[in-house]
Amino acid sequence: MKPAYPARNILYSIFCPLLVLLVAISLACVGGYFIVHGINEQLQLRKVISKLTQLLLVLSIFPAAFYLKLSKEDLGVAVKAVFLKQLFQGFGLGFITLLPVFILLYVLGVDVINEAQLWTWGFLFNKLIIAVLLALLISLIEEPLFRGVLLAGLNKKLPVILAILISAFYYAVLHFLDSKTLIPVEQLTIFSGFQLMSEAFANLLRPEIIPAFFALLMVGLFLGLLRTRVKSSLGLCIGCHTCWVWQIKVSKSLFKTNLDSEYLYLVSRYDGVIGHLVTVWLLLVVAGYFVYQRLRVARSV
Repeated sequence: MKPAYPARNILYSIFCPLLVLLVAISLACVGGYFIVHGINEQLQLRKVISKLTQLLLVLSIFPAAFYLKLSKEDLGVAVKAVFLKQLFQGFGLGFITLLPVFILLYVLGVDVINEAQLWTWGFLFNKLIIAVLLALLISLIEEPLFRGVLLAGLNKKLPVILAILISAFYYAVLHFLDSKTLIPVEQLTIFSGFQLMSEAFANLLRPEIIPAFFALLMVGLFLGLLRTRVKSSLGLCIGCHTCWVWQIKVSKSLFKTNLDSEYLYLVSRYDGVIGHLVTVWLLLVVAGYFVYQRLRVARSV
């Protein structure tokens, strides 16, 4: 018998993460003001707020896990040996799932080799190593937050598909909460951060972000499915996410976007990679997985 999911549970699950986000940003707005004035006036308030918000969201994992009574298994954390193995397996999965996108972008002439770059073995080695370390850092921040505590917490109140969708939505949204306004330090007030916060939320209404938003939403859905279809698979998600970010960073160093390409619509302005092509490709990958699973079940009957 399927459990009942009251409407209040659904509304609570949708808006509770938003409340946590608003609290984190508000604290970052106030804290950012004092950091800029008290520590380093050369810092840009918007960047300080962004980093502080990320830190507070990561720190929120611990009280949230305690409040929701989430175990390591609930969060998807496997034992150390399995977790490390999953990192490499996930990296391989990320490589084979995103590489076709880069190949097609190159074949279609959207990506062209950056001939202005001075190619040396030292440059390539440093770029590959630094990029993978940065990608791993990003994944270690985002995956425990979105595919760990948020997805596990939502799944306690909601059907798994709805939990995956909501966590993917917040994952996509956070990539566009940004303001480009630079406020001179002599004009800063305790309320300046809240001005930037309002601009960041207004940024979500810009039509230009739609292609990248849906691509990131699809990324969140893919990783959410991976997390829920494989037991204790947070390591797989971290590895896969790491490889995707690594490939994008390396690609941006080796190639440049051909703005005259007739297929330019396949990518977005966000990073020159994610866009309609990534959305459709990952949708096909997910659909292919479910078709394979159905065929597998049918053969076993």
